[in-house]
Amino acid sequence: MAYNEMTTNPTALDGDEALQVFLNSGALEWARVQAQNYTRLMAYYRCAMMEIETKFNVLNEEFSLRHDRNPISSIKTRLKSPLSIKNKLERKSLPITLGTIENEVNDVAGIRVVCSFVDDVYMLADALLAQDDIELIARKDYISEPKDSGYRSLHLIVSVPIFLASEKKYMKVEIQLRTIAMDFWASLEHQLRYKKDRAFTDEMARELKTCAEMSAELDSRMDRLRGNLQTE
Repeated sequence: MAYNEMTTNPTALDGDEALQVFLNSGALEWARVQAQNYTRLMAYYRCAMMEIETKFNVLNEEFSLRHDRNPISSIKTRLKSPLSIKNKLERKSLPITLGTIENEVNDVAGIRVVCSFVDDVYMLADALLAQDDIELIARKDYISEPKDSGYRSLHLIVSVPIFLASEKKYMKVEIQLRTIAMDFWASLEHQLRYKKDRAFTDEMARELKTCAEMSAELDSRMDRLRGNLQTE
């Protein structure tokens, strides 16, 4: 009997009987296959992150050779947890299936590129998007138009091919590009806003936004200093 054809209610049975119904129904095999398929999908996302990370490392090395400095300060990658994926699908009132994960969740794979200067953010984004195997799906510029909280970053959703043993598969990756100052603010803002033992007030939000404006001013001053050095 297939898993979705179970007619016996396990909750009406004792522990041993319920376990036997579960095993006889084929549910264990169904769960095993689903787990394998999920693990495979997450491996594809990890491969896609490695592809994007390699592309940025190559751009960083090329820029270093041409201009004697590295535009990238650091690169971080992360794979969304199963619980986060589940919660996101539930918020969208979508079924929790591998198909909806792949088609509806754009940020399962994420990569954050922290740059030295604002100009580096746009230069790296343009250089990546100019590559013929990268497809831009969505772009949100929170640097030119910051969020109400003060958050600034350039967000890209791209599709990148990964080459498997017998096929080429396109996977989506979310990319966040930001400066060191933007990353510093965002990291501390998250810690403060979601601190569990204290309520986050409107006054705190206003203070954080003021700090974001100071961070933006720091980026502007650093850009001007760099500009002055280049013209001397």
